[in-house]
Amino acid sequence: MPAATAPHTTASPAVQTEEVKTAPPITWEVFQRRYLSKENSFKYEWVNGQVEKSPRGMDKSQLYIQANLLDFFFKLKAQKKVTGKLISEPDLFFLTSHRRPDLCWLTNAQITALANPGAYEVPAFVIEVISPNDHLVRVRRKLNDYRNAGVQVAWLIFPGSRQVEVFAGERLDRMALLEGEQVCSAAPALPAFEISVDAIFQLPVAE
Repeated sequence: MPAATAPHTTASPAVQTEEVKTAPPITWEVFQRRYLSKENSFKYEWVNGQVEKSPRGMDKSQLYIQANLLDFFFKLKAQKKVTGKLISEPDLFFLTSHRRPDLCWLTNAQITALANPGAYEVPAFVIEVISPNDHLVRVRRKLNDYRNAGVQVAWLIFPGSRQVEVFAGERLDRMALLEGEQVCSAAPALPAFEISVDAIFQLPVAE
């Protein structure tokens, strides 16, 4: 896996996390060497010098959610209603926090820019699939990172309750809790990307 870009600004003092409460902070270089290419069932993120370890957002029981979202994006792209790419778990920085969104939308220009190791690009639209193992504090901290970095729209998908929280507005200050036939919108980041909650949770039909 290619190395992610360096932090955009100087990291602030280390903070304690529920995952690593007493560990001393580590540098980004050490994190890259130890965790960035680690392949297991966990996701590792570097936040203020601390390692946040969490189960991958989309385990095998939730792959259908990713498939539904990607299929819908590809359908819109074939109709020339969207551009760019919807990408799974890229290594990106949101100011000083290294995060791996479950899915995020990047423009072609951003993807090209990220070929430069020193590039810093923030997706306008991110999606997180929230599992029962995710701690609420960690989820909210991640949302704050997205907010502070200038993300325009964030979806939190809750498979357990079949609900979606859609955050938008200035600094993601508007939240709508949606379910059933209600439509989730990625506007203003990606206006054409509108899909019902039911469609997000639709199980595939066996061929």
